[in-house]
Amino acid sequence: MKKLFTLVALLACFMGAKAEWVEDYKVDYSTYSGFPFYVMGYVPEWFNGVMTDMGGNYRYVTLDNEAGETSDVIVKTHSGVEYYRLPSDGTWHQYFIADGIPTELDGAYTVKAMVKASEAVTINVNMGWGWGEGQQASASVNIGTEWAEVEWEYSGIGGTSCNLVAQPNTAAQIEWKWLTVSHNQKAQRPIEWIQMLDEHRDAETPWGDLANVKYNDQENNYKICAWSKERMRNLNETGEGWDPFPADIEEVDGSHVFVCHGQAAITEGDAAAWDNQFWIQSPQSWKAGTQVRIKFRYKASKNVSCNTQIHKQNPSDYLIWHAIGDVAFTTEWQEFDKTITFESDMDGGWSIAFNLNSSDKDAINFYFDDLSWEKMKLDEGYFVAACNTTTGLEYDFDNATEFVQDDDLIVATVGTEGKQDTWVNEVMISTIRGNDAAFKGATLKPQGTVTSDPDTWLDYTEASLAKIKLPAAGVWTISIDTEGKQMNFIKVEGEEDRQPIDVKPNPTVVVVHGLERDDLTDGDTVNEEEGGTGQPWDNQFFIVANRELDAGEETVIAFDYVSSVEAKTTTQCHAAPGAYIHWGAIGDVNFTPEEQHFEMTFTIPNECAGKGMKSIAFNMAEIRGACDYTIKNIVWKLADNTETLINMTGADNFYVKEGAGTEPHVFSDPDAISTLTVNNPASSAAYNLAGQRVSKDYKGIVVKNGKKYISK
Repeated sequence: MKKLFTLVALLACFMGAKAEWVEDYKVDYSTYSGFPFYVMGYVPEWFNGVMTDMGGNYRYVTLDNEAGETSDVIVKTHSGVEYYRLPSDGTWHQYFIADGIPTELDGAYTVKAMVKASEAVTINVNMGWGWGEGQQASASVNIGTEWAEVEWEYSGIGGTSCNLVAQPNTAAQIEWKWLTVSHNQKAQRPIEWIQMLDEHRDAETPWGDLANVKYNDQENNYKICAWSKERMRNLNETGEGWDPFPADIEEVDGSHVFVCHGQAAITEGDAAAWDNQFWIQSPQSWKAGTQVRIKFRYKASKNVSCNTQIHKQNPSDYLIWHAIGDVAFTTEWQEFDKTITFESDMDGGWSIAFNLNSSDKDAINFYFDDLSWEKMKLDEGYFVAACNTTTGLEYDFDNATEFVQDDDLIVATVGTEGKQDTWVNEVMISTIRGNDAAFKGATLKPQGTVTSDPDTWLDYTEASLAKIKLPAAGVWTISIDTEGKQMNFIKVEGEEDRQPIDVKPNPTVVVVHGLERDDLTDGDTVNEEEGGTGQPWDNQFFIVANRELDAGEETVIAFDYVSSVEAKTTTQCHAAPGAYIHWGAIGDVNFTPEEQHFEMTFTIPNECAGKGMKSIAFNMAEIRGACDYTIKNIVWKLADNTETLINMTGADNFYVKEGAGTEPHVFSDPDAISTLTVNNPASSAAYNLAGQRVSKDYKGIVVKNGKKYISK
């Protein structure tokens, strides 16, 4: 058995720490002449410095669009790219209202914007840190018809660089003047920054012999802080491409600066972005969880926006697509100053790459000066912080307990024996201490369920924001074998460990009589003249837990299900039934007339943190036709089998909503229907195989009253 050692340490408070309001990001749209962000098919327009969403009755295409569409109205972005404005037959659209927002893992943020609309509207705005499932937090934003400061919030952020995407579903015109993103942060240790670049950073010192260093010379390339690549200059050995070289140093505006004389890009497609590039090179690589501060002066011979990437030690050796966000160059000098946290996918990065042709293929000169790459002075080692989610004892990362060496192990104890108010039920273990964001970004995650057993050693990996749930509140000793990458947990004193229970399926048979949506179609197209106000949530079913759930809790959901016709349902996270939180839950559930069994492990999303998540909502009007849905033998429990989240008898945990404009209510008559039947009166309404209501002239296979016919 591996030797254990106890270090008793009371989790201390950072005395005198007061929360302070911190503004993380601000954009004043009046400083731009056009849309400054990445275009996702829709281009807000500029009128007297106001960013204007012209409404979903319009769409935008580039001048060289494949369909050859043209318009009398041409809209220019801030970087000069031109688009035709065209009529649209839809209202839903989306566009960035902010990008490159520095955020902290698990952070909570307040957004304020000066905005108005041509009519009162409610729109969806996502804060995103990626484009995959679960990488956005959603908020509903109410906008009135007069200029007003509108405020909304997000929590449970899972990334360190975020964007804001507005998703109106309206033809109303929306105008934006400015936007800020802020958070309320407790006082932390004073930050000390250490400059990492040498005397070349201000371009006043010539490269000398370093000018001959090759980009792939790993013994010397990190000594060059500025690299350039210009199309057709410094051809490689094959003559089919060109290699990076130490950036030119020239006198501009009375001082020496780094220059990249970009040549016109000729590569087809998106790859043209890196026909010309510039790199700010660090003298070392950076591991996940490290915070660095990037500063420089910059301008260009033309207004243009460039995206940035993280590269490895060799400039042009790509690592990850995101770095410091898009950088908008103008013909006047600007100052850039941003702190970023290296996320897990940035681990091992050395340099920031500027893709100089990401928005414009012209020949453009780019100028950089006063390059600065600073690191935060932090404690390095192994540290543990703890909390108690039941009593409200909060994490104190500033005073996280340091592990101490004991033979071949390192060991620490959280909580104090004999003092129940110090008992903890959750810990985070990190290799960095001294800054909350850095601590959260460099955590260790055990592989498996924690138990109090001297013989149980769990493998661990590096992960961001790894919160380790303990089986009971108490005083805990944690031992780590750093060489074998394993950890062990022992409860010194505390509550009894929760034991697995026998969870049985709830036998209630829930039947939802999904009513027809008000969307008449001709084939696959909504017939606008004959109606179309239906929504996927006009019919709904809710499974409601007996308590609020925390982000990261691992649960299991299972049930049997069947329907009168084939029907897809989407699922969402709600607080109380109807109190929407997040668009993603257990994914889509595809019902058929053949009974099926569903079972999956469902981890409560980060987007639900602090929002009282209790319900899984099934949107049962994704198809337009009427449909009866039956769900039974429902289980919702913790993954370790120690708690059932719903009662094992009765219908109190099940809510239904049948028809637009109705409210969710408890399913109160579980014995009324024992088998699946269609109780709706006979109807002449017909539907195609996708569940869309069709007109009487529709040709093909149709469904009437749950039966299929051929309409000729």
